[in-house]
Amino acid sequence: MARSIAFREALREAMNEEMRRDDRVFLMGEEVAEYNGAYKVSQGMLAEFGPKRVIDTPISELGFTAVAVGAAQNGLRPVVEFMTWNFAVLALDQILNTASKMLAMSGGQVSCPIVFRGPNGSAGQLGAQHSTAFESLYANIPGIKVVSPSNGYDAKGLLKQAIRFEQDPVVFMESEVMYGDKSEVPEEEYYIELGKADIKKMGRDVTIVSFNKMMKVALGAAAELEKEGVSAEVIDLRTIRPLDWMTILESVKKTNRLVIVEEQWPFASISSEITYRIQKEGFDYLDAPIRRITAADAPLHYAGNLVNAALPDVSRTVKLVKEVMYTRK
Repeated sequence: MARSIAFREALREAMNEEMRRDDRVFLMGEEVAEYNGAYKVSQGMLAEFGPKRVIDTPISELGFTAVAVGAAQNGLRPVVEFMTWNFAVLALDQILNTASKMLAMSGGQVSCPIVFRGPNGSAGQLGAQHSTAFESLYANIPGIKVVSPSNGYDAKGLLKQAIRFEQDPVVFMESEVMYGDKSEVPEEEYYIELGKADIKKMGRDVTIVSFNKMMKVALGAAAELEKEGVSAEVIDLRTIRPLDWMTILESVKKTNRLVIVEEQWPFASISSEITYRIQKEGFDYLDAPIRRITAADAPLHYAGNLVNAALPDVSRTVKLVKEVMYTRK
């Protein structure tokens, strides 16, 4: 039986269920305990699990990430909340040089089952230093899995999977502007395997691929195109690494056209990797060049008009689809 709950509640349910099931799981980060989380994701968790399992940390990302990585290597299963992934660059040494490499450096003897999670990308007028989308950066690191869900149903199933089953570090990218979004989430327990994209809308004329909050742009564009008789198939990647490019390829075999919508900067982005894979394996199925719409190749400024100009939107996505359909209007 499903009920409509907010994105933040879906994340909280995932953590609560896994912490009740396994006492090795604990949550740590800035303001996750006494303040109930900067975005209220961990609301009520301190009262249930106590201060040894819901741990407020100092404002020292490198320090508390190192503590969590060490705990993971010694048999615990930490969940680390970053107030924003922009602050996690301070902890990148531990994520890149320790968590991601330890399994290889130890000859398979020491794994690091840890989940790093928090909001990612632009949340409006927050300035350049608080508005970066990091999926492509972390997806470029061998040994790390990257998850970037677009709704509460997927977020809960993917987070439970990451906490319970994954032996590799998992980078879990959320969105500050989606925490209040409602989704239908089952009461029954479920898990979603990492590395499986999901077709959110079936279509026949063009494939649109996206993830995280840009799925709203992709689905909005598909709805506008439907009014003009263009049937768009919309794919939500959900997991960035491993990348389920086969689902995209099978869709392109049917639609013969591909448009990618993402919040990354354009150089060496997720769309760059998808474009390479699909042209390599599916060139003969393409009736038009693969096109993409990304964030502007510049820091995201504070002014609202510049934020709107820098990020993908529905109208520009529709225009791009019409270009690959050769029906520019």
